[in-house]
Amino acid sequence: MTISGCVIGVDESGKGDFFGPLVVAGFLAAEADLVLLKEWGVRDSKKLSDGRIIEIDERLRSRFAYEVVVVMPEEYNHRYKQIKNLNILLADCHTSAIIGAIAAGSKVNQKADLAVSDKFGKTERLDSALARQGCKLRVIQMVRGEAVTQVAAASIVARAEFIRRMESLSNEVGLDLPFGAAAHVDEAGRRLVAHHGPEILAKVAKCHFKNYQRAVAVDLFSKK
Repeated sequence: MTISGCVIGVDESGKGDFFGPLVVAGFLAAEADLVLLKEWGVRDSKKLSDGRIIEIDERLRSRFAYEVVVVMPEEYNHRYKQIKNLNILLADCHTSAIIGAIAAGSKVNQKADLAVSDKFGKTERLDSALARQGCKLRVIQMVRGEAVTQVAAASIVARAEFIRRMESLSNEVGLDLPFGAAAHVDEAGRRLVAHHGPEILAKVAKCHFKNYQRAVAVDLFSKK
């Protein structure tokens, strides 16, 4: 789908991953840039390999205005404990990404006409968060927003940042932290707890996930 004008696309990564941060990116591009973006292979990041994501991301960051909001696990857990609602946190992060992308665009004399956000919950969540920050840019919230090229580009920037942060966290704890929230993620969590104690999870994972309880129950899974 093509939306005319100079558009900020917004998307997140890490929302469904037990390990790692929540990342939201805002990416600004004009209608005239869409041909180039498609030539570079911009599409929904879920349809791209990690290597391809990193490659395209480097191109995007070198030429376009963007903003990346990263909520690392310790901050994420603190904020989630206070609000107990992921969509409120997402609304705040999407708002920050939009405002940051507007500012990045202004530095290169590029003014946004519209923002398109990949829809994550009730529309009033994001509308209210934007209003609290005094942001008057029109924002459209779309299911499967990656159909808009700028949103697809934002999904790539966000996922590339998530991949890099996961690599950094993996190096810190000495274990390759897996993506997602399936059974193999539980196993990695149990290994971390066995070596470092349950407190390690607050530093590398989202503790409201069900994976947390399965990871801290090391004794349950070690007894045969």
